[in-house]
Amino acid sequence: MEIKKKVPTNTITRDIKDLAAPTGNIYETVVILYKRANQIALAEKKELAKKLEDFRSDRDTMEEVFENREQIEISKYYEKLPKPDLIAISEFEDGELFYRTAGQED
Repeated sequence: MEIKKKVPTNTITRDIKDLAAPTGNIYETVVILYKRANQIALAEKKELAKKLEDFRSDRDTMEEVFENREQIEISKYYEKLPKPDLIAISEFEDGELFYRTAGQED
């Protein structure tokens, strides 16, 4: 998962009124952010699993787990990425998310 813009890796205080402004309802905003964060997390998980699958062998047991430097570097890279909820909030604040409510035409 490649992040094209700078997203803070730590939590920052946000005004709840500013977050609720686009939808008019803070609960709708929370649901939108939750669903987008879940999408991002699943995409990251699939990508990481795909990259780490190359290092798996059929004969590994609990006693014979070998880690190599590449595998550790890949894991560290994903640990340093911003959390999915922070990415979702950043996308929402920048107007990059498309959302609609049930029953809405278009």
